[in-house]
Amino acid sequence: MAAVPHLTPDEFRRLGRQVVDWVADYMERVEDLPVLAQVKPGEVRAGLPAHPPTEGEPFSAVMADLDEIVMPGITHWQSPNFFAFFAGNTSGPSVLGDLVASGLGTQGMLWATSPAATELETLVLDWLAEMLGLPEAFLSTSTGGGVVQDTASSSTLCAVLAGRERALGHSGNEAGIGDRLVAYTSAHAHSSVEKAVRIAGIGSARLRHVDVDAGYAMVPEALDAAIRADVAAGLVPAFVNATVGTTSSLAMDPVRPIGEICREHGVWYHVDAAWAGSAAVCPEFRHLQDGLELADSYVVNPHKWLLVGLHFSAFFVADRAEYLRTLSLLPEYLRNEASASGAVIDYRDWHVALGRRFRALKAWFVIRHYGVAGLQAMIREHVRLGRLLAAWIEEHPSFELVAPVPLNLVCFRHVDGDAASEAVVERVNATGRAYLTHTKLDGRYVIRVNVGQAHTEERHVGRLWDLLTAG
Repeated sequence: MAAVPHLTPDEFRRLGRQVVDWVADYMERVEDLPVLAQVKPGEVRAGLPAHPPTEGEPFSAVMADLDEIVMPGITHWQSPNFFAFFAGNTSGPSVLGDLVASGLGTQGMLWATSPAATELETLVLDWLAEMLGLPEAFLSTSTGGGVVQDTASSSTLCAVLAGRERALGHSGNEAGIGDRLVAYTSAHAHSSVEKAVRIAGIGSARLRHVDVDAGYAMVPEALDAAIRADVAAGLVPAFVNATVGTTSSLAMDPVRPIGEICREHGVWYHVDAAWAGSAAVCPEFRHLQDGLELADSYVVNPHKWLLVGLHFSAFFVADRAEYLRTLSLLPEYLRNEASASGAVIDYRDWHVALGRRFRALKAWFVIRHYGVAGLQAMIREHVRLGRLLAAWIEEHPSFELVAPVPLNLVCFRHVDGDAASEAVVERVNATGRAYLTHTKLDGRYVIRVNVGQAHTEERHVGRLWDLLTAG
């Protein structure tokens, strides 16, 4: 029988150094690479063998294919010239924390399966709550607490499920889904809200898209009217989602008045601050989510704007006892003395998945390396650069702003209309020197520029402006 070709510790050291050097070299050169992938559909797969190798291959062959076949198919989210979507940042400390987590291979589903994985996660989430100025209820030392989810989509799903169970008196998991439940969100909320409502069994037809104002933020009076109309029709309001920083325009739903309406009607209130919530590390931006003490749950993604690589979505609840009634299930094979004591947290009860990677390590590495002051400095600089670009746009005769710029997302269009705006995006992206995406607001094609990549500086924004105005 052939021997299993495991790497020896010495081989791992040697090859590991090669990989770390490769990543460091990538960080040095990413600014000069075309931001968008330079391949056609199917090209990467066609360049690789159709079938797995029977015998193991030299590591040098793997790295050669990485360079020659895989890399041309990479869109470089870590480029300082990446201005599309919202950034998906990572950092050196995060990469190193991920390496340690991969090496440990910890399965943190229960406290008993790795106590440090659970307790470090609880600590890191409490740190984040303090850093962001979140209400005391979201701390593990109070009535609630936080958990690391993979993405905000999963966090929102858990919030919808909790809202469903509250509306059904926590009988939905036993008696079936209620067919009279209704959910509410802004007309500009992320599509993950509708997906969660579908998965939870409420259905798209019972998701109300509440009207927005001129700045694309939810109108509280419209929400209240929609809830009252549904109650009058014999329906049961179950869930409200407010967004602090919508994807299309970074619109800020008014958290406090929406929360007051939810309290009045007893509806689960979830606040989605996946991108913009990170700005709250700076006290001067916390007013954007004033009223969070009224929320039942809250999500922010440090894997977007706080230098923690994917996946790291921080999900908080104000009342963990109520929340855990929705997701807790204890089969015999998971029973253990520590869990039975009630003295520990078992994070498997806090989300859909059972298996849990040691994701808190990379956030712990990041926070300890940068400190709160370092993260604040980055956020403030990105906001400054976003507002600088907005000022240039306001002064230029060919462009006009189409949405407020509370932080670092700038939405604008060409004065000659949709075709001209689309042509600008296509022309800039074709250069390979920057990457932009678009949205539609009031039915019009709108250019989005998000200044949020970790290493973006004023010179990069200046070069983007030259590209935007070159035509």
